[in-house]
Amino acid sequence: MSNTLSPFRALRGTDILPHAVAITVVLIWGVTFINSKVLLQHGMTPEEIFVVRFLLAYGSIWCISPRQFWCHSWRDELRMVLLGLTGGSLYFVTENEAVGLTLVNNVSFIVCTAPLFTVLLALLLFRDVRATGRLIVGSLIALLGVGTIIFNGHFVLHLSPAGDLLALAAALCWAAYSILIRSVSRRYSSVFITRKVFAYGLLTVLPFFLWRPWQFPLSGFLQPEIWGNLLFLGLVASFACFALWSWAVKRIGALSTSNYIYLNPIATVAASALFLAEPITAVAALGMVLILLGVYLANSSK
Repeated sequence: MSNTLSPFRALRGTDILPHAVAITVVLIWGVTFINSKVLLQHGMTPEEIFVVRFLLAYGSIWCISPRQFWCHSWRDELRMVLLGLTGGSLYFVTENEAVGLTLVNNVSFIVCTAPLFTVLLALLLFRDVRATGRLIVGSLIALLGVGTIIFNGHFVLHLSPAGDLLALAAALCWAAYSILIRSVSRRYSSVFITRKVFAYGLLTVLPFFLWRPWQFPLSGFLQPEIWGNLLFLGLVASFACFALWSWAVKRIGALSTSNYIYLNPIATVAASALFLAEPITAVAALGMVLILLGVYLANSSK
């Protein structure tokens, strides 16, 4: 990967696979807003959803994880704790709280500001990173496309200040996660990093239960709407997707993969139309085109 933030390497040759993997992961994550909304509507809290989701993922990853338990240094171990907090407990609790307080599409839009925050953090922290005109223009076009999808032809955005601020906090968490994973991905395997994120995510979520103790009954897990959505979130969206995301970051870099988060609302809008019978308008379709164009510009070379 180039030492500059942009231009990124073009989608060609041996680079196609990691880019395709990153896109697939983001599209799957876009659907998870719907899964979380269903679980919240059935009485689960954001912390409860997170614990079950990550327990399933953590148990699954031990089957393929290397038996190395600790990192090579205490500094790297501390970085893993921060990854578990920013990309695990704090991110998912704030995101799910936001989903419960405001519209799913609002959360999808606000979380998609994460690549812009990632760029700003990288520019502040790394001397070898610089922004280019192509990246800036592509990011703005993609952000415009995201906004167009959320407005979806109505041009009325129903705002919930608390929910929207929590979604913004989630975006900041993911930006920090994207920066932190940049260094450890060079020294550890994708599976090892993912296992650490799951473990420390579970540990750092425990204090949340001091504020709001577990309340969901065990009998509730017998409902198909509950176990079906939890299995998808735990095994597909967490276990598989986190490992694939870490692999993509290792191949093409944190900044390049992070920019694909702009594709998130496409999956959210499509899932809303499929599962909630919400139509996709011509304006929403235009937004999707703008997102694809913006992502292409930001990730292509001169």
